[in-house]
Amino acid sequence: MTPNTPSELILLKVGEVALKGLNRRSFESQLMSNLRHRLRRVGRFSCEMLQSTATVTCLEEEDPAALLLGAPSLIDRAFEECLRVFGFVSATRAARCAKEQQAICETAASYLKEQLQKVRTFKVESKRADKRFPLTSPELSALVGGALLERYSHLKVDLHHPDLVVRVEVRDREAFVHGDATPAAGGLPVASSGRGTLLLSGGIDSPVAGYLMARRGLRVDAIHFHSFPYTSEMARQKVEDLARLMGRWTGDVDFYVVPFTDIQETLRDKCAPDFFTILTRRFMVRIAEALAVEKGSGCLITGESLGQVASQTLQGLTATDLVAERIPILRPLIGLDKDDIVARARHIGTFEKSIEPYEDCCAIFSPKHPKTKPKLSELEAEEAKLDLEAMVRDAVERTELTMIKYGM
Repeated sequence: MTPNTPSELILLKVGEVALKGLNRRSFESQLMSNLRHRLRRVGRFSCEMLQSTATVTCLEEEDPAALLLGAPSLIDRAFEECLRVFGFVSATRAARCAKEQQAICETAASYLKEQLQKVRTFKVESKRADKRFPLTSPELSALVGGALLERYSHLKVDLHHPDLVVRVEVRDREAFVHGDATPAAGGLPVASSGRGTLLLSGGIDSPVAGYLMARRGLRVDAIHFHSFPYTSEMARQKVEDLARLMGRWTGDVDFYVVPFTDIQETLRDKCAPDFFTILTRRFMVRIAEALAVEKGSGCLITGESLGQVASQTLQGLTATDLVAERIPILRPLIGLDKDDIVARARHIGTFEKSIEPYEDCCAIFSPKHPKTKPKLSELEAEEAKLDLEAMVRDAVERTELTMIKYGM
């Protein structure tokens, strides 16, 4: 069967969206909007929601020349995109056919031919959403299983540990036949829980934090603090590239770059060196909160993990939290160790970019012995030397915005 035939489609199973009760329709609407937006970069597709399952059908003909040169088919590319849409727990390529016994048997034997030839054991599982279908689910499974045994003499039935499960779904209008499903992204549809603003550095942690909060339904904006000339334009570009890689999962990203050099030089010149790290962090939160509130974001997101660095002690995190007066700070990595975070970074494809050796503004003027348990009174005494409001306002006014559209 050629990949672009109308009889082949992608089936996407909905996850916890199906449990949303009275709000379910709004979640499904957001989910389907995200799916359609994601697939536009591939081609023209029809997307429908049918009983907790989304169907994706290609509406374009393949380019034979591209396929001959080894390019992936449209359905291949669409399938990979679907696996990264938050809200779906599994995806599978399937064949559609008429709701007739012979058609179902013939479709199972022909569509799954390649898979059936590679295995020794199988079983058939059937589901009837349309109870008017004349056979019960066990009867349909037996019928299809018998047809496959007749066609493929090397096969045997194994109901407990089969090499392949052949699945048949009888729906209201048609039937679907497919093999095993592939796990998808899970979670909730992006933007169904609101909007969050991620403090995005050039490290491993923050892109993972953005990914995890997008998985809980937040649309994620990103703010990066750039200290030119201490940090280079290549370092800035690295972080923009990270935002683009993260966007493969989170969707479009509004990427803000805050000029941070003046603030860091002022802290270096006017404040005690041991407080530099935590004072820098407090300024970042003040600026990020001002930008987030202005843009309608409901929270800040950071990649902090308890105890990982000097500013991430309980006392340091508390000192940072106290300057966020209007929206909360979410820390999805707070209980993860570095191995956990690295594994997730590899999964989402940001790890290799994150470890590229470019400068980070957090390392500039970093003291040899930073305060790990700062007292609030000490921090306020240092900040009393500064014009906080003017410094924050100036940074916000000079912030640059780049719209990173998914797939561009």
